[in-house]
Amino acid sequence: MNADAATASFVLPKAFTDWFDRNGWAPRPHQLDLIARAQDGRSVLLIAPTGAGKTLAGFLPALVDLAGLTPRRPGTRARGVHTLYISPLKALATDIRRNLERPVEEMGLRVTLETRTGDTSQAKRQRQKLKPPDILLTTPEQLALLIAGKDARDFFADLKYVVFDELHALVTSKRGHLLALGLARLRKLAPGLQTVGLSATVSQPAELCRWLVPQVQGADAQADLIEVSGGAKPDIAILESEARVPWQGHTCLYAMGEIYEAVKAHRTVLLFVNTRFQAELLFQELWKINEDTLPIALHHGSLDVAQRRRVEAAMARNALRAVVATSTLDLGIDWGDVDLVVHVGAPKGASRLAQRIGRANHRMDEPSKAILVPSNRFEVMECQAALNANYLGDQDTPPLREGALDVLAQHVLGMAVAEPFHADALYDEIVTAAPYASLAWETFEQIVDFVATGGYALRVYERYARIRRTEDGTWRITHPRIAQAYRMNAGTIVEALSLDVRLVKKRTKSTIQRGGFILGKIEEAFLETLGPKDTFLFGGEVLRFEGIFETSCLVTRAPGTEPKVPYWGGSKFPLTTFLAGEVRAMLADPARWSQLPEQVGQWLALQAQKSVIPGPQDLLVETFPRGPHFFMVLYPFEGRIAHQTLGMLLTRRLERARAKPLGFVATDYAISIWGKADMGAMIRDGRIALDDLFDEDMLGDDLEAWMGDSWLLKRTFRQCAVIAQLVQRNQPGQEKTGRQVTVSTDLVYDVLRAHEPDHILLKATWADAASGLLDVARVSDLLARIKHHIVHKPLDKISPLAVPVMLEAGRERVEGEARDEVFEEAMVREALG
Repeated sequence: MNADAATASFVLPKAFTDWFDRNGWAPRPHQLDLIARAQDGRSVLLIAPTGAGKTLAGFLPALVDLAGLTPRRPGTRARGVHTLYISPLKALATDIRRNLERPVEEMGLRVTLETRTGDTSQAKRQRQKLKPPDILLTTPEQLALLIAGKDARDFFADLKYVVFDELHALVTSKRGHLLALGLARLRKLAPGLQTVGLSATVSQPAELCRWLVPQVQGADAQADLIEVSGGAKPDIAILESEARVPWQGHTCLYAMGEIYEAVKAHRTVLLFVNTRFQAELLFQELWKINEDTLPIALHHGSLDVAQRRRVEAAMARNALRAVVATSTLDLGIDWGDVDLVVHVGAPKGASRLAQRIGRANHRMDEPSKAILVPSNRFEVMECQAALNANYLGDQDTPPLREGALDVLAQHVLGMAVAEPFHADALYDEIVTAAPYASLAWETFEQIVDFVATGGYALRVYERYARIRRTEDGTWRITHPRIAQAYRMNAGTIVEALSLDVRLVKKRTKSTIQRGGFILGKIEEAFLETLGPKDTFLFGGEVLRFEGIFETSCLVTRAPGTEPKVPYWGGSKFPLTTFLAGEVRAMLADPARWSQLPEQVGQWLALQAQKSVIPGPQDLLVETFPRGPHFFMVLYPFEGRIAHQTLGMLLTRRLERARAKPLGFVATDYAISIWGKADMGAMIRDGRIALDDLFDEDMLGDDLEAWMGDSWLLKRTFRQCAVIAQLVQRNQPGQEKTGRQVTVSTDLVYDVLRAHEPDHILLKATWADAASGLLDVARVSDLLARIKHHIVHKPLDKISPLAVPVMLEAGRERVEGEARDEVFEEAMVREALG
């Protein structure tokens, strides 16, 4: 029976039709379509706009099926869990349970619903195993623990449906890889299992359709796809501030008064930012001007769980006028009384913006209302590009990656914890998971050997022997404490470290002092970009990076030295390729500048007058002198991560060309490199050939040489080692400190680099660094795009377009807000003549 015929013949049970009638509703066609396909044994991906009843649609097949089940007779085995609902957020699982309880109670269904997250008590978890609820709402980490239980076969014996909410947010990370492996195991425990994926924002639906069903070599297995069109177009505006839009920065302090007025003019406002720092700052600034003492709250992942739950409960009661939030409230939560979303700072992605503004007027037939507040002039263009994309329905969710090897190692250990396994049977199961469909048997053998011995270089150490092969050919854990330690460390979220900045005496030829005065703390992610002897600004002085020892960043003072790498902050989200292309196209088309605020349009017109506006495929390279230095400013518009990588590689090449580079700074839109030699003159007389400087071969030896000098690989290795559970932070009766974990992984890393450079965990480390921390693929695409499209513009002074990145380079050299304004005004006057 085809899907249309199944839908036409399907009749919703009376309890359900009566419930819809009592509420004055009618089931939507896509809800009935999904039930019909599910009853026909199909797995389904439902893509529908916010407010279209996706979540209810996802649960309806399960509720209809549960309503028709007869109670088990006394003395027979208790029924296992019937439906799993898996959410990327604990808050979303809690909210969905609350919203689902209402129709279940009003229909009189004998259906039990419970949540199981990291916040669930141990007593409740044990009770759930003995008496499973019909519907369990949980997270990827809890699923990994459940399938590793000795009672997993009984617990999941009656499992019929798995519902994945906000599927696009689940599948693109290592959490998604762990979840895909968990789904492969569920299919083995419950062979008739069907899946339902729910999402509002998907750029490549076929990828998600493959993810939902078991993959078979040589076939293209996909779930059914239901796409719901329509829905009210969002009402999005960019704040037309009366204040001057800053040239650079990430705080939006200029618009605080207007943001507060928007809060006062609406019932409930969600204010989204991209980082926890921005959330804390925005919350504090709003309270400073909150003369009406409006109830305003804060919500982000670092807050205590009790505090987050109080905020969520107050939102559900409509007791708050505004909530400042990070991505913790991005997804799915249904608060119908939110009538405005304010996005403070650029969204960095069209799909992320669509997801966030969908929190306002969470109904399909009512437009979501949103205001975008750009924090600087380049962000004005980015916000306009995101706004245009949302009106056109364009999406830019990231593509799926191949499954991570460290995650696979954790899963193999978890399966041994659950029960002894045959390697070939487990391999056949794993390759049905979409991220691991192309996994080679030889790689899987390496993973099993790694879990069993730690690898060739570590097999002499007994503590790395976690599983062993027995006489019957199965692999099983070596000791019960291995199972306990696994359960205490399951998951893929590794806490980011901050390191002490420790001032030490100058290095001798062979050693460096390890004691010293602590100047403060600095994020590890910044230190990963530094090479030996690089200088940077911290606490108002220039420091020279000497190295990392355990959890300390060792530095010496470098007075009178130019900082090579100014400290940088900004968005944790990379600018998507889609939005980057839209910004380049908007910049290259003067006819579109009228869409922008007048002061931004005038800025671009001045750039066209005093320098060059690059074409959509061009890379503009400006060179000019300023003060005692010479500058090269590039405009790739590819995001901060790609620009950081490109800047590091370019400075190495410029050193070889004897351009004497001193440092660089990168933003989402531009890169500024400064040095002692006149780089413009060197380009004009042929000493620097731009096509050679930007040749794609820089991603070969130059990249490997830089990574060998940096601390990035060692820190990435630590994360992979923790996820693979080679090093376990939590142990029965004790917890390792961040310092102990770092010491352990640093020692192992050094051993493997020296004695087993092709170790499976080093391969995982390189893959992580290339795809995430360095974004090598995006740099490669950039270099290919600009080949023979490099435009050099020599100037005698700074250009209008260069002001933002130049301010970023100089912002640590001044102290205090007033002096910062003076510095900015002087540079702007210089650029504008």
